[in-house]
Amino acid sequence: MRDIVEGSRAVAEAVKLCRAKVISAYPITPQTHIVEYLAEFVANGELDAEFVRVESEHSALSVCVGASATGVRTFTATSSQGLALMFEVLFIASGLRLPIVMVNANRALSAPISIWNDQSDSTAVRDCGWIQVYVETNQEALDSVIQAYKVAEKVLLPFMVCMDGFVLTHTYEPVDIPDQRLVDDYLPEYDPPIKLDPENPVTIGPIADPNYYMEFKLVQDEAMNEAKRVLKDEDEKFGEIFGRRYGLIEEYRTDDADVVLVTMGSLAGTIKDVVDRMREKGKNVGLVRVRLYRPFPKDEIVRALKDFEVIGVIEKDNCFGFGGGALFHDVRSALYGKSNAKVIGFVAGLGGRDIPYWDIEKAYEMCYEARVKEVPDVVWIGVRDWFRR
Repeated sequence: MRDIVEGSRAVAEAVKLCRAKVISAYPITPQTHIVEYLAEFVANGELDAEFVRVESEHSALSVCVGASATGVRTFTATSSQGLALMFEVLFIASGLRLPIVMVNANRALSAPISIWNDQSDSTAVRDCGWIQVYVETNQEALDSVIQAYKVAEKVLLPFMVCMDGFVLTHTYEPVDIPDQRLVDDYLPEYDPPIKLDPENPVTIGPIADPNYYMEFKLVQDEAMNEAKRVLKDEDEKFGEIFGRRYGLIEEYRTDDADVVLVTMGSLAGTIKDVVDRMREKGKNVGLVRVRLYRPFPKDEIVRALKDFEVIGVIEKDNCFGFGGGALFHDVRSALYGKSNAKVIGFVAGLGGRDIPYWDIEKAYEMCYEARVKEVPDVVWIGVRDWFRR
């Protein structure tokens, strides 16, 4: 069924299609609409699930941990400070190998207080053992939630779908909502190999002394690396059934490009428009969108970027004390020893600052300049002129 819905509704429809059994959340802008829709579905009998209202995001994820350990499909959603408050439990969920699915509506972290979009919240927890996918559209958000359950339950790791707050969560777009029978065929009922069951008692999450802890982490790391292959396979199967594929990365008009930008999330849509605009003026530019961020698709990144002389990475976060965003450092690290490309990190859009087409054009022009002269490794674009006066 094709409908025009806001991104939050698209996510809620996906969770309903996946037949989640326990939903727990605490409201925070701009995530709140997601769980409001889900609460309405449960109250109206459209979704047979337990909706648990809690006093904090820490408790919301804790409820999901307990419920997931009993073998049921769980869901939560959050943003910004809410994700930060979950920090302790993020590691517990991944360490216990629980396939919880969460949508993070990306929002800037305080202070100063900002309710607007950037990606500093989820990039800050990139090493907590959760699979992370960043989506460009509301359709991709819906589809990624469905894929998330399939992948998470195969590798037994939690999965975070990241979508730009307000830019997607509160924006209405045409979305194809799949038929329930097709989703049921693709995503059968969850049947975990181990679960908490009074009839068959087990211990989950006991203390591990130094003789055992490291082996637990090694197996967890192997599962995370396996998630890349599983997501790739499941994306192909999803495409065969539903007619939509996303891949681990997306390459847009890169075949004959002179320079290329790399990004994540909804900003890719604006950059694609700029690419088309600049090509009409004779500038051969391209885009690589990173969809899967953790585990990082190193091989795919190297294949897509190794032959470029200059690469710009434009993103909505910054690594304080190191300079440039997290994606910039990951791309540069992946290319180390495999390419002599100059990689420039562009920090943009923090706290919801608009990233207009002329700032993106400026980033492309700086990449062109870097082919013939020295340019800084990290450039903040979109900073107000009065700031340095």
